[in-house]
Amino acid sequence: MKRCLFVDDSSVIRKVAKRILGGSDIAVIEAANGLEAAEICATDMPDVIVVDGGLPDMPAVDLIRRIRAMDGAVKPQILVSLVEVDVASIMRAKRAGAQGYLLKPFNRAQLLDSFRSLKIAA
Repeated sequence: MKRCLFVDDSSVIRKVAKRILGGSDIAVIEAANGLEAAEICATDMPDVIVVDGGLPDMPAVDLIRRIRAMDGAVKPQILVSLVEVDVASIMRAKRAGAQGYLLKPFNRAQLLDSFRSLKIAA
């Protein structure tokens, strides 16, 4: 079973993601901020990480760089979630190590399509 870490300060966004992905072969782990996410990744790296572009405690690109710098067998695929298409933010996230982006609010089809584009069965 694949593991996905959803990092967002909105409990509603995390619950929606968990509900959508819960019916597939993906276990969802939640983190409300970047520090909590970094601690989870240091302990047990997930396969996929979705990082909110507007975290309360650190810029998303800093978290992405921190995750990419961690040693380990699992090299997660990372998406940054944004409230609007912001080309500069997307490019900064990609340079930091993200594979793509996800617009929020998202629906079931959009979230599952994002995971399919990463070659993650959903």
